[in-house]
Order: sequence, then structure tokens, then C-alpha cells
Amino acid sequence: MTDPTLDAARAIFEESLEGLRGAIAGASPDTLNARPAGDDTNPIAVLAVHAMHSTRMWFSIATGQGQPERDRPAEFVVRAEDADALLATVEGLADACRTALDAAAPFEPGVVRTVTWPASGEVEEVTSAWGLIHGLEHLREHVAHAQLTRQLLDARG
Repeated sequence: MTDPTLDAARAIFEESLEGLRGAIAGASPDTLNARPAGDDTNPIAVLAVHAMHSTRMWFSIATGQGQPERDRPAEFVVRAEDADALLATVEGLADACRTALDAAAPFEPGVVRTVTWPASGEVEEVTSAWGLIHGLEHLREHVAHAQLTRQLLDARG
């Protein structure tokens, strides 16, 4: 029998991934790498790569797989060669996310996990449930950013 929490997480993840693919597909390198409102904004390429690395991290933590190595600063300077290359990166990270979700047997939402925040190095304890939900909501947030950025850039022509 499958776990209904993980089944729901898988469904939300796949729906989010479809939205991210839509923000990337067919875009030119200029569109994927554009900072629509100046240097303080993130391009689609950065949003996609950061969101997927973060999701992989949180899913791995939530399912007891440990915290994968991650170069968070590099996520914010990535440049996409083209849409297909960026989609391949996203798909590779999506496979790692699926592996993390499939590895949990059984999922134990109340188990406390230790996380080291990549941006600050702070160590914190979170429950598996928190890690799973945070991973999903953070992904959805950045998918929406990428979709809005694509709409804005497409409208500008």
C-alpha cells in the first residue's frame, strides 16, 4: 500500500514540474537568462535550477536520505545555453526528487531531521512533514515566478 502523503506530494510535484517545463519550453537563451527588472531579479534559468536543487534537498531530508551536497551560490549565477539544455538539467534533478520520494518506506511525518541551511550554514531541526511541505511550497513559489517572468518577457517581445 502506498503512503497517501507521498502520493499527494508526488502529484503536486509533477504538476509543478509541468508548469516549470512550460515556462522554459521554446524560450530563447536571451529569454531564459534575462533579468526582467534589473540585476536584483532572477532569470528563468536561475529560478528553475535553484528551485529544483532546493526541492531535491528538502525531499531528501524529509524522507531520511540525508542532505545532498549543494552549491547554492552557483545556482544563482547559472546561465542556460538553450531551452533543451535547461530542460535536461531540470529533468535530471526531477529524477533525483522522484527517487527521494520513492525511497521513503514508510514515510514518518513526525520524525525530526537536522538540516544545515545552505545560505547561512545555520543548523536547525525540522520534522519530515515540514521538510516535505516546505519543499513543495518553495518549488511552487519559484514555478510561479518563472511563469510570470516568461509572460512578462513574451509580452515585451
